[in-house]
Amino acid sequence: MGLHELRLRNFRLFEELNFHPDRDAITVLLSPNGTGKTSVLEAVYALATASSFRTSVASDMIRTAQSIAEVHGVLFQRERRVQVDLTLNRGARNTTKRMLVNGQRPKSRADLSEALPLTVFTPEGVDIVRQGPENRRVFLTNLLTDVDLATGDVIERFNRVLSQRNALLRALAGERPTSIQQGELEVWTNDFCTVSEQLVEHREALIGELAPLVAHYYNELAQNDAPVVVSYEQSWSGDLIDALRGVFDDDRFRGHTTIGPQRDDVALSLDGRDTRRQASQGEQRTLALAMRLAGHELVRRLRGVDPLLLLDDVFSELDPKRSDCLLRLLPSGQTLVTTASPLPSGMSPAAVIDLTEMLT
Repeated sequence: MGLHELRLRNFRLFEELNFHPDRDAITVLLSPNGTGKTSVLEAVYALATASSFRTSVASDMIRTAQSIAEVHGVLFQRERRVQVDLTLNRGARNTTKRMLVNGQRPKSRADLSEALPLTVFTPEGVDIVRQGPENRRVFLTNLLTDVDLATGDVIERFNRVLSQRNALLRALAGERPTSIQQGELEVWTNDFCTVSEQLVEHREALIGELAPLVAHYYNELAQNDAPVVVSYEQSWSGDLIDALRGVFDDDRFRGHTTIGPQRDDVALSLDGRDTRRQASQGEQRTLALAMRLAGHELVRRLRGVDPLLLLDDVFSELDPKRSDCLLRLLPSGQTLVTTASPLPSGMSPAAVIDLTEMLT
């Protein structure tokens, strides 16, 4: 399983690019900064998610002075050939995205995850530890879909119900609901509680599987036995329906649902310290990498596939000791690595590609 071919047209700085990574081992993109190494990984990520790990503005991925960018990938799932095509079209007001998997529009992210499960770690990946809860919720959401495609339906339903409830709250404009509005609100609130319970159950089960793996990878990377705790934190206590009644006045004035899974967090502690505020930068980076490796391993165990691993300039951020540890811990399967520096001595890639020779 893996990416066999990547073709780009007017993506970032590339007018054209045709790239064939090794399907079963490490391919290194080794070239100076500014030659598009990260853009290649971004394009692969876009095939798997229809989004970018670098920007929330889709038009940023389109080459300057161009209106259309294309990303085409040929994948193999064992013997099955899968073609994934992404087209970005810059309009006057926004940029549209058109995604096809074997010529069909995917219904959800789960369809993309089935085609190309992947794990990515970038220098900004430490934000999963350092920054706010949204980064950890996104990590959970993506990992849930990767380990069990069926949870994609629960996530889609939760997002839809939350959107409908928030739309009703905005329509109130801070006023008390009419009897008709109250009836509608009760329907969506009940649905919200039902799907929230399902989503939290999936999240907590995932954390239960993930936590010991995170601790294992952290201790291996850091070469110590510091206790690592990963736990799920709800944004409410007691029954959700009662909690929602208690904050209803706040919700209607704010125009959105202020408690629920969309506000929950994942608590991370290291040796009893809150890693967001009390861990060093090195500890935060090591923990972030451990979380990605743990998620990768969990997908491999539960789905029986080796996700594609993307490592963007990771070794430049690690000291030699941790670099050596990471090399020993790298999972089997296809891996794409970018670097502008010499490779760690223990790395034996199947191919090393200089992008300066491929720019057109």
